[in-house]
Amino acid sequence: MSDHFSGPRALADPAADLTDLYAFRAPGNPERLVVVMDIFGKAGSGAVFSDAVIYRFRFRRARIAATGPGAAFEVDPDEVRFDITFEVPSGDNTALQRGHCRTPAGATVSFSSNDECGGTGRGVRVFAGQRSEPFFLDVHTILESAEKRQLAFKKIGSDTLYGTNVLSIVLELEWAELLGDGPIFAIVCETLRKGPQPVRIERLGRPEIKNVSMSFKTFDQVNRDLEIRDLYNSEDAFALLPDYVSAYRARLNANLSFWDSLDGKTDWPLDEGGNHPLTRLLLADFLVIDISKPFQETSYFDIERAMLAGRPHSSPGGRWLNEDVMDSIFTLYINGGNGPRISDGIDAPIAWSAKVFPYLAPPNPPKVAAR
Repeated sequence: MSDHFSGPRALADPAADLTDLYAFRAPGNPERLVVVMDIFGKAGSGAVFSDAVIYRFRFRRARIAATGPGAAFEVDPDEVRFDITFEVPSGDNTALQRGHCRTPAGATVSFSSNDECGGTGRGVRVFAGQRSEPFFLDVHTILESAEKRQLAFKKIGSDTLYGTNVLSIVLELEWAELLGDGPIFAIVCETLRKGPQPVRIERLGRPEIKNVSMSFKTFDQVNRDLEIRDLYNSEDAFALLPDYVSAYRARLNANLSFWDSLDGKTDWPLDEGGNHPLTRLLLADFLVIDISKPFQETSYFDIERAMLAGRPHSSPGGRWLNEDVMDSIFTLYINGGNGPRISDGIDAPIAWSAKVFPYLAPPNPPKVAAR
């Protein structure tokens, strides 16, 4: 699942378990950038944000540093942060929780959870609350494909997340005022344990890095016994420690080569060092968006594809809520776009997200029949 349950620590603390990150231009308002952080996969009706956790968005300006086989981004050292914290729910009503968003200027925007109007401040609007799970995929056929080493996708799959909910934080920003001129930004979200020196619990940039791309140990001949994801989660996405990069690289090289093998041909030949052509880009694990390009509903990884091909990009990249990103990822990994689009048999979420604030659909009722 995109980033759901991505390691032992995530399983131990659901209210700090990041599940997805989205970034897109506000439809119909090019002056606004929207970022969405989802937490707490399969949240029950009583799920609340943790008062012991900092929920953080980080933005850095980025540039395309290289194209072709060595495609890479260069990211500024300076960054803009938005920290969201929550109070203990008031009284017996767990759905009513006071939250606070601290802006880069030091201002605080306060709001109540599950208020669809959200809280507003200078150049920023924030919502937090329970919403319908926007992500969709068939986990069982992914696991079966890895076990049998052949594609197990069905024409009509079974959505593992059908009818479930998440806790969502939506931030809508006047990007030029708050982030600078860009126009390309690298974005990550994090959960951190509160304290004098906050400790990172999880971090998230691109979808399916820790699960589909890194979770399988079978194919990794270097670190076969290592559960690598908690270590990876503790890292700064913009400054990986050189001590562990070789372990992450070995896991990605092995798993990406596995996915490439599933159509019986090699679309991603390894370089002289045994590195997969996507590994370097994926280790730069942040969501990249070009705010100068118009909103599109399907543009995930488009900037990186253009970089690999040595051509200018024409779409904003980032990630829209309704995009079938699993099919995009499988097609990228398995045939590199040199064949038909590969589908896992799930084409839509239970409820479509909207193009108006707070964007994500309202939560599903406690019981929804599985399809």
